[in-house]
Amino acid sequence: MGELITPLRGCLTKMHIEPAGRNAPVRYTLRAGDHRLDLNARLGKTLRLTHTGAIACTHCGRATRKSFGQGYCYPCFKRLAQCDTCIVKPETCHFDQGTCREPEWGESHCFQPHVVYLANSSGLKVGITRRTQLPTRWLDQGAIQALPILEVDTRQQSGFVEMLFKEQVADRTNWRAMLKGEVEPVDLCAERDRLLASLDNGLRGLRERFGADSLRVLDVEPVTLDYPVLESPTKVVSHNLDKTPAVGGTLMGLKGQYLMFDTGVINLRKYTGYEVTVE
Repeated sequence: MGELITPLRGCLTKMHIEPAGRNAPVRYTLRAGDHRLDLNARLGKTLRLTHTGAIACTHCGRATRKSFGQGYCYPCFKRLAQCDTCIVKPETCHFDQGTCREPEWGESHCFQPHVVYLANSSGLKVGITRRTQLPTRWLDQGAIQALPILEVDTRQQSGFVEMLFKEQVADRTNWRAMLKGEVEPVDLCAERDRLLASLDNGLRGLRERFGADSLRVLDVEPVTLDYPVLESPTKVVSHNLDKTPAVGGTLMGLKGQYLMFDTGVINLRKYTGYEVTVE
C-alpha cells in the first residue's frame, strides 16, 4: 500500500531501508501494520508516535503483555529456531546433535552461504550475515562503510571465523557514537589485508576442518553509505515507549533503525509488535 494520510495506526516492524542511488542518502519507510510512511519526506517536520498499550507477536500475531527478542510472545520466543541463542552465537549450532528447534528452518536459513564482513559504524567491527541480507544488515547497523571479506557455506562456519576476528576487532556497534556521527573513515581494504595475514594460522585450521574451499576470500570494493541526517545529536537521549508512551518532536535524522528527534532518539526495531498511532 502507498503512503496514507496520518494519523495512521498499526503494529510496528523494523523500518525498511534501501539505497537510493549514487551519492544519495538511503531511503527510509516506516511500517505500522499495513501502513507505509516515507520518512525522508518528514525530515525537518514534526512526527509523533503514541503506543496504544497493545503488543502483538510478530510471528503468530497473538496479544502479549511483553515482547521478547524484539517482537515475539514468550511461547514463540522459546519455540522458534530464529530465537535460539545459536543465532547470536552461531559457533554453538547444535543442528548435528539433532536438537535444532526447527530443522527445516535451520536448513533453509543456516545452511546457506554467509558473508563475514568488516564495517565502520562507530569504528571498525566484524560481522556476519547471510549473503542475501546485504546491504540490509549494514544499513540496519548504521554503517557508513562496509566490505565483505570472506564467504563460507554455513552460519556455524561464519561464527567460527568471527570468533577469530574478534581477537583483534570489535563485533559490536557503539550506538551512541554511531548516532553522533563522529566516526572517521577507515581504510577497510588495508584492515582486511592486515587481519587476513595476522589470522592466517587460524583460518588455515578452519579450512583443514571444513574443507579447502570452505572459506573463500572475496575480492570486492568497499561500499559507502550515506544517511538522511539534518543534524546529529551532541548528547544522545533515548526514548522508551514502555515508560513514555508518546514520543516525538522534529525529525532530525534517520540512521540504523533509529529515529533521531530534536527531543531524543528511539530504536524502532526494539518495539517491533507495538501498536502505535503515527501523526
